[in-house]
Amino acid sequence: MKRRHFITLLGGAAAWPLAARAQQPDKMRRVGVLMTLAADDPQSMARIAAFLQGLQQLGWTDGRDVRIEYRWGAADADRIRKGAAELVALTPDVILSVGTPGVTALQQVTRTIPIVFVTVADPVGAGLVASLARPGGNTTGFTVFEYSIGGKLLEVLKEIAPRLSRVAVLRDPAIASGIGMWGAIQSVAPSFGVELSPVDVRATGEIESGVGAFAREPDGGLIVPGSAPAIFHRDRIIALAARHRLPAVYPYRFFVAAGGLISYGPDPVDEYRRAAGYVDRILKGEKPAALPVQAPTKYELVVNLKTAKALGLTVPDTVLARAGEVIE
Repeated sequence: MKRRHFITLLGGAAAWPLAARAQQPDKMRRVGVLMTLAADDPQSMARIAAFLQGLQQLGWTDGRDVRIEYRWGAADADRIRKGAAELVALTPDVILSVGTPGVTALQQVTRTIPIVFVTVADPVGAGLVASLARPGGNTTGFTVFEYSIGGKLLEVLKEIAPRLSRVAVLRDPAIASGIGMWGAIQSVAPSFGVELSPVDVRATGEIESGVGAFAREPDGGLIVPGSAPAIFHRDRIIALAARHRLPAVYPYRFFVAAGGLISYGPDPVDEYRRAAGYVDRILKGEKPAALPVQAPTKYELVVNLKTAKALGLTVPDTVLARAGEVIE
């Protein structure tokens, strides 16, 4: 009887590790996030909230089954490169990266850790992926717009301020998308009868001196394409446009909500929700190489009537009819 009792206990003991393993939660996964804005920027908060919400809807909760590590670039190239290196050193399962500078910095230090990007303008032209349909390598994600939107921005600006004959384009010449957008606007400028002037947007001093010099001549306006420096310095840019009475067109709604005149572009927050889906699929075993790069699904025109009135502009009915939102 004692021998049978011992065998029973031994058999039960052998099963304990299996039972314990069955009761333990799945392995904690690690996700890196490389942001090009500052941590306290309201846009950063809104975008990260959308990303976390998207992950939660797919069953992932930060601190429970996934640990999220953040690095913040604050529109500074050195900080972005440093953040990329630090995230890769943590060997996460996947990294969410924002903008061409962030993805470029990551690809310089890893070709194996999966990368999902958002708000990249031309991932093929920048050499980030082999093609949109079959990205190849370790990188895929969501484009923010095509360069052809540059012509649309100029068209919208001329429609709301038809007397314009001179337009300054605030660009970041250090990144491919800044050069590409400038080229796209240049190609259509003659058909709108405007002369273009580039203004570098990497630092506050450059923006103030460039816009101030441009505004000395009459009949001028501004085009502000999407870029991390433009978003980082947005309050200064909007204030300069108001001070110099320059009609300006912006890439996103939040510029207009903050006092800008008009915007045309996609919803960047939506990209973060969609990116959560790709992060989920990669965490479940899919490869970035097989996930096609996706484009925005919706573009929206937003107008600020108060700003138009302050500039002495009458917004045409054709613009109001197309606007997805009119801020009064």
